[in-house]
Amino acid sequence: MPDPDSDSLPSKSPILPSKSRFLTDGRRVGLMPQRGWAMRNYRYLSGSLLPALVRKRESTGSETAPEFLPLAPHEVEVVWIGHASFLVRTQNFNILIDPVWAKWVGPLKRHRDPGIDIEHLPKIDLVLITHAHFDHLCRMTLKRIVDGSQTVIVPRGVSQVLRKLNLDRVEEMSDWDCLRFRDAEIHFTPAHHWGARYIHDTHKGFGGFVIKLPEHTVYHSGDSAYFDGFSEIGERHDIHTALLPIGAYDCPSGREVHMNPEEAVQAFFDLKAHRMIPMHHATFPISNEHRAEPLKRLHEAVSLNHLDKRVISPREGQQLILSSRDV
Repeated sequence: MPDPDSDSLPSKSPILPSKSRFLTDGRRVGLMPQRGWAMRNYRYLSGSLLPALVRKRESTGSETAPEFLPLAPHEVEVVWIGHASFLVRTQNFNILIDPVWAKWVGPLKRHRDPGIDIEHLPKIDLVLITHAHFDHLCRMTLKRIVDGSQTVIVPRGVSQVLRKLNLDRVEEMSDWDCLRFRDAEIHFTPAHHWGARYIHDTHKGFGGFVIKLPEHTVYHSGDSAYFDGFSEIGERHDIHTALLPIGAYDCPSGREVHMNPEEAVQAFFDLKAHRMIPMHHATFPISNEHRAEPLKRLHEAVSLNHLDKRVISPREGQQLILSSRDV
């Protein structure tokens, strides 16, 4: 694992022009299927979805339980479970973000196993859900995790999806809202995506989270296309570790709702973040690009922009102890 150094980052990358994704009235654009929808869906079914059904699922992580070491105030431990799911450990509490341990999401067969056995998790205190899509909010997973002691934070309109689960506290948040949890602040941030769990379910929110600890700040963007909002998030928060999506950019519908790897690097620059960990790739067959393509393109963009010590691409289940003093 490369160790981050203290070199400063420029505020802008040369690889992408700035571009707005909003109309003047604030409505998101590009959310309707685009021309060529039928051919893209044929490519998706024949080249992505159906091959995944017959391909053997790849194992990840270790069969033995991980050892969770004590952390200093300036440290966090980040473990990529797969897709957008992360375990984030702090000195005083443990967080799960978008936890999905399901081997299937509807007709989608998982390419790769979760990086940690769900039975090997430490005690979870806080669960953050970025939006209600089935590959980010999995009720089956939550039933196995929650025991009545956890706080769960969701976007506006999403708490009803959690009904009948054994939860201590459920909080809904909208853009720029802030909640305190123990010694941390949890900020909800905008994204360019959509939140519907079902086709005509238009009232559910979506976004990302900034976890502001006394000595370390972690940002999870949720699902998002590239948009100008990353710059504002970076202006509002000094982000040490940014968890950014790099896959599902060749969407069968043709909509621009996910970032490609080059756009993720641009978002990293816009955020003025110190360190980036990629996510949302290689786990579920939800797009037309080959499952290995996003990471390959990311490595090329990282090399082009001399970010080798700033961008860490962990394996599922790999335990990363990160310090704000190393940035």
